[in-house]
Amino acid sequence: MTLYIIFIILLALTFDFLNGFHDAANSIATVVSTRVLSPRYAVMWAAFFNFIAFLFFGLHVAGTIGTGIIDIGIMDENLIMSTLVGACLWDIITWWLGLPTSSSHALMGGLIGAALIKAGSTALVWSGITKTIIFIFVSPALGLLLGLGLGTLVYRAFRRSAPTQVDKFFRKGQLLSAALYSLGHGGNDAQKTMGIIAGLLFSTGLLGEKFYIPLWVVLSCQAAIALGTMCGGWRIVKTLGQKVTKLRPVDGFCAETAAAATLFFSSWFGIPVSTTHTISGSIMGVGSLRRLTAVRWGVAGQIVWAWILTIPFSAAISALTYYIVVNM
Repeated sequence: MTLYIIFIILLALTFDFLNGFHDAANSIATVVSTRVLSPRYAVMWAAFFNFIAFLFFGLHVAGTIGTGIIDIGIMDENLIMSTLVGACLWDIITWWLGLPTSSSHALMGGLIGAALIKAGSTALVWSGITKTIIFIFVSPALGLLLGLGLGTLVYRAFRRSAPTQVDKFFRKGQLLSAALYSLGHGGNDAQKTMGIIAGLLFSTGLLGEKFYIPLWVVLSCQAAIALGTMCGGWRIVKTLGQKVTKLRPVDGFCAETAAAATLFFSSWFGIPVSTTHTISGSIMGVGSLRRLTAVRWGVAGQIVWAWILTIPFSAAISALTYYIVVNM
């Protein structure tokens, strides 16, 4: 294993750390904004369940990222390095702006941009790309509908209960829903970096003739995303937990549970969805239950625009990086 390959693996783990850092808001925004847990304990809670997620899910998402976005035959060190630069820079830019965008789609955009420069559109695996793009719209819509549906059921079930009793009950319930969401986050997002590292190892002959995900790759990626979550992206916590809509413990429970269900479904079927899109949709769905004006749709619109721009912008950064690297 050359120093360049080791550097790219470390860069991939840096992206994984940034993924956890950027997406910490997804796991803890509701539980922090409802004051069920302090930020310090919330990130520790989320990080723990991020790390153990590999015990509950297969590695289907890692396989999709490793072989289902671009032709694995064109993968090399420069392509993967450019992909990671594009994804990392986009994550840093959107974190600075406080926008909850998708690290997953930034990674996919990076792969597409570098692949287009290297080999043209024939290098793209359209079936995997199409499935992922469809779920850009399906995952937030599903999160919104599940959040709306679960919220409706819970509101009806507790409509005769005293507000203080409801608040007390769902403060405990949010510990469970936050844990489930963090499992879904770790189970889907960490696998994307696993797929990138395994693709690098396979393309350089270090995995042999069969593509698989080594255990050390699994553990290092889960650890990196958990560490990133521990550090937390507080700018995005504020956007999701306060600016989109005002949340109560019952709202946080419904939003997290709905988002977790969406992520569990996606991970089992190997679909690399955006955890950011999913929780944002769930929060909007639960918030709109009280009244449509309870959701700040202007902020929601900014978030949607950031979603739309993620793939083309990360692809452009990656393409430029690859062009520079191969022509140096």
